[in-house]
Amino acid sequence: MSRTSLAETAYRELIRMILEGQLKPGDTLQEVKLCEVLGMSRTPVREAIGRIDSDGLAEQKGRFFRVRRITAEEIDEIFFLRLALEPACARNAAGRMDVARLHALEVAVRALLESGPGQDDLQWHVDQDLHLAFAGASGNAPMVRVIAELHRRTCIYDHRVVPERFAEGCAEHLALIEAVRSGDGAGAEALMTAHLTQARDAIVTHLAGADSAATDITERTAGT
Repeated sequence: MSRTSLAETAYRELIRMILEGQLKPGDTLQEVKLCEVLGMSRTPVREAIGRIDSDGLAEQKGRFFRVRRITAEEIDEIFFLRLALEPACARNAAGRMDVARLHALEVAVRALLESGPGQDDLQWHVDQDLHLAFAGASGNAPMVRVIAELHRRTCIYDHRVVPERFAEGCAEHLALIEAVRSGDGAGAEALMTAHLTQARDAIVTHLAGADSAATDITERTAGT
């Protein structure tokens, strides 16, 4: 396998580990340890960590990179951009997408819904596939790349830490697919707006709760 292929494999594995909680926000991305886990040399692992950093999912602290803790403000900024782009993509996709492609998306969402939460890597890929399929219907490749980048930057929080959104999100995806299939552009646009808004609010609520819990622990520790 070429070095490029190894680096891509390492990158996908690191994303999977982040999605499944094996690597949590704040965890150090130790090259030596990750090389052992992935069974690879340091070069492809180092390149993969660099991509994780470029995606905004890691940050450098001293000599090491750590999985980033994304703030509520960043979530708002990311979803502001997604809300500016994706509802229009959904409207544009209505009546234009290939019926077989829409059927494949529906089958994937229904299979995911039947299997239930817990398969974080699969959930993320099904979610990404659907959102990028709608974006791709525009034929605007740069916009697809932007949406893919924004989607990656919230992947840590999309499903694992907000499991209450699992069934709701699947139902919203199915409604979107039906609106696009029936050619209801206005409906697809409204559904995408609601879908992204609810996803954003769930993540922000989770982050607020986590920050509050951390503050309580700090205050109790200081008082002892």
